[in-house]
Amino acid sequence: MDGSNTHPGLQSLYAEMEPHSLYPLWEVLHGLVTPTPQSAAAPHLWSYAPARDYLLRAGDLITAEQAERRVLILENPALRGTSAAVPSLYAGLQLILPGEIAPAHRHSQCALRFVMEGDGAHTAVDGERAVMRPFDLVLTPNWQWHDHGNETTKPMIWLDGLDVPTVRHFETSFAERLPESAQAQAVEDDQSYWLYGRGLRPFRGSTADRRPARQPLFHYPYQDWRESLAMLARSAAPDPHLGHALEFNNPADGGPIMPTIAAHVRLVPAGFRTQPRRATDGTVFVVVEGAGSATIDGRMFTLHERDIFVLPSWNELVLQADTELVLFGFSDRAAQEKLSLFREHRA
Repeated sequence: MDGSNTHPGLQSLYAEMEPHSLYPLWEVLHGLVTPTPQSAAAPHLWSYAPARDYLLRAGDLITAEQAERRVLILENPALRGTSAAVPSLYAGLQLILPGEIAPAHRHSQCALRFVMEGDGAHTAVDGERAVMRPFDLVLTPNWQWHDHGNETTKPMIWLDGLDVPTVRHFETSFAERLPESAQAQAVEDDQSYWLYGRGLRPFRGSTADRRPARQPLFHYPYQDWRESLAMLARSAAPDPHLGHALEFNNPADGGPIMPTIAAHVRLVPAGFRTQPRRATDGTVFVVVEGAGSATIDGRMFTLHERDIFVLPSWNELVLQADTELVLFGFSDRAAQEKLSLFREHRA
């Protein structure tokens, strides 16, 4: 207790108030309104190889139909029992084996899929299939029907990122499942990419303008974003704190890809070490290419391709690239910016 709150009658008052669910703010204010963010999450890295092995073993024991979604949750060790990578976001590795379908459903939660391995399986969103290739980013916006299918001969694995903890916080979760496992195909594969992803869009009000106005694009191919990142690296000096960085945006408004989730990619040149940076958004990173290290609040993690690591809010990050290092990251920055909460500090 603070030294100024030592009046002998206070403890008696507290005891009388407690049955009425009344408590003194002055006893806990220092922990509620902190000078800087105090994340409940811990920095952590999941090595891809052992996680992949466990996931494939699960594939021998339970089908995608039985599981509805065959996923291994990447739960932050400091957030046991929450199914959260950081307090606002969920992450997991999903497996679809050849010939399988992950059944069609929809839900309040926004979701992204970042392809880790496999080539040619698909995600269908409201009757349109996005054909998935390594390191593609595919979105399933909230309350849009989606299913996944693998018509290839090899397993398909991707990283799921959802705002499950955020929706849980607001107590706004709804979900439905279609009677059929897969949706009927309504248009050609990747139609929205060709119609909305190249600085164009169907004329408003025309019959071709079938995607939701607030979020028309849901496929961001690796080939496109990697070429853009390489162009940036050739044409400009790296930012001291980020390296070369590009944000994915929603062509409808130029903002983040989803209302609660932002995503970006970074390229750190070989031999480059970033200056320390802190930001309030909790972030999940995937190592797409290269090797190096991430030092988070003084704790160093060695990075290899396809490893996944988490950066909690307001933890200091320094990246060191042994070879050219390419990272994908998603975070809760979109929600924070809408609430005027986002902040960063560059040392």
